[in-house]
Amino acid sequence: MSKTSDLSVALKNIQTEMKTLRSQAAEVRASLKAARANARTEKTIARQAKKNVAAAKKAERIAKLEAKLLAMKTGPVGAKAIKMNKKPSACTTVYQMAA
Repeated sequence: MSKTSDLSVALKNIQTEMKTLRSQAAEVRASLKAARANARTEKTIARQAKKNVAAAKKAERIAKLEAKLLAMKTGPVGAKAIKMNKKPSACTTVYQMAA
């Protein structure tokens, strides 16, 4: 009888050990799943931040180019503007027609 009782005690010990190992494995799987979800979230946040930086740079470039275009449209200021606004003399008109 002692031999069977020893075997049954050993079997019970092994069964309890298996239960604890299974529960530990389940905890590890759950932590891995949570870690993957966190990594995915962090990657998404980083990707969105990168897109925001790119959009800000693009808006800055557009604003700079629009300012440049507006400056080109206004025309010259000062002595050049005065010369351009004068009526051309008769000889200038003739030269312009010949060209």
